[in-house]
Amino acid sequence: MLENLRERLQAHRPRRIGLRLPEASVLIPIVDRPEPTLLFTRRAGHLATHSGQVAFPGGKREPGDADLLATALRESEEEIALPPDRVALLGRLSDVLSLHGLRVTPWVGLIPPDLPLVPDPGELDAIFEVPLTHFLEDRRTHTDVIRVDGRDYYVPSYTTDGHVIWGLSAMMLVELLAEGFAMPISLFERPSGDLIHLPERRVSRP
Repeated sequence: MLENLRERLQAHRPRRIGLRLPEASVLIPIVDRPEPTLLFTRRAGHLATHSGQVAFPGGKREPGDADLLATALRESEEEIALPPDRVALLGRLSDVLSLHGLRVTPWVGLIPPDLPLVPDPGELDAIFEVPLTHFLEDRRTHTDVIRVDGRDYYVPSYTTDGHVIWGLSAMMLVELLAEGFAMPISLFERPSGDLIHLPERRVSRP
């Protein structure tokens, strides 16, 4: 399943957002199991913002970060105790603009199975894995129609073991599936199945 992933991601030309915005970066960890999985985190319930939401490890760029890949690796080590030297970088995906005006850059990396990962209790309350086939077989429960600044995005929503994967993380997943695995999926084409229309949103810009 992973044989051509690196080649496809290296050939991919991800989009960059040219706006001068605060920067953040995340790591999309693929666990190299006989049946590969994607690793997610769940933000702690006591947090003032995004509590309980599922995400990939990552966060805002800090002045000491050499680049955005360094940001993703540093945040992953801080959040889940993932050693940077255990991440085999596969490629980068397109920048995504968060509703809070952050330019988020996703990186895809392969990690060994069964590392002694531990969630930082100040930020997270869970680390969990989902088989990659769950997404390749498009087992979405429904599609969120998110209108941002007048444009509709068809964002899949997945539920597994009580975890809901949606929003920004699901948008990154769509590009990973389309570009890394040649899956016929797009944020801009209406899929079959149930649609849930969310309130129109505006991206915060400075």
